[in-house]
Amino acid sequence: MFVPIERDPRSSGPATGDERALLVAFLAAQRATLELKCTGLDTQLSQRSVAPSTLSLLGLVRHLADVERRWFRQVLAGREAAPRFSSPSDPDGDFTGAVPDPDVVSRAWEAWREEIAFAEAFVDCAPHLDVEGHDSWRGTVSLRWVLIHMIEGYARHNGHADLLRERIDGAVGL
Repeated sequence: MFVPIERDPRSSGPATGDERALLVAFLAAQRATLELKCTGLDTQLSQRSVAPSTLSLLGLVRHLADVERRWFRQVLAGREAAPRFSSPSDPDGDFTGAVPDPDVVSRAWEAWREEIAFAEAFVDCAPHLDVEGHDSWRGTVSLRWVLIHMIEGYARHNGHADLLRERIDGAVGL
């Protein structure tokens, strides 16, 4: 276990309540899981899974910062906001740029936290879950769909994080 069960921040979310409260709590738990999987590591976060893959914990943090940015800032809020770590010329920059440099690690965590803060503020201010945005890939999407999609995406990537962390130092846990 990364933390004793009594200190696990993911165990305090609601198990009953309205749809918004439950979706927000599930997403918060998935975000906390990623952070727990990375706890105690610095530049080791950049260690790759296995060649030729560029998958790393740091790459996942950078990737999810861009994912948060895309769905909440660009799609739902309708803001112009280029990805932080990838680009048309380097679509995998979130992973390929995940190098063992303390400044790269620090900037990744800062970006991830900033994007989560924006997303949380957006959700808090949204009048309902049927708020819509337009996405070039999916068309019209609702806040409800984005929250469910984010939970699914984090859950998938947290599975990757389990394997990556175990490869780095043998740590396993929820």
